[in-house]
Amino acid sequence: MPWLVLLVSAVFEAVWATALGMSEGLSRPVPTVVFFAALTASMGGLAWATRTIPIGTAYAVWVGIGAALTVTYAMVAGDEAASPAKVLFLAGIVGAVIGLKLVPHAPGTRDRGRPDDAASS
Repeated sequence: MPWLVLLVSAVFEAVWATALGMSEGLSRPVPTVVFFAALTASMGGLAWATRTIPIGTAYAVWVGIGAALTVTYAMVAGDEAASPAKVLFLAGIVGAVIGLKLVPHAPGTRDRGRPDDAASS
């Protein structure tokens, strides 16, 4: 479940980043409201996921997926040029995120990679 929450939070990151661009410096009301709502949901989900997923891994996944989705949306919307190289590098980001999910955590660790309290006593 924490990984699903983290992925949804990354989607909200792409939403708030896109809304921030559309808000023209927070001067347009609707994109500004979307920005703050998505920012709150995104940060809340990231914070919740880091209760289980180490912060370094969670942050890398969150920002990687959020950035890849933001650029992909901009390319589809015509706001940013698409190229085979750009698509390849975006696929690399997604591949790296999948790799982070597949790498097992070290035994005897929990939140943020600290030793379990019982193991350190």
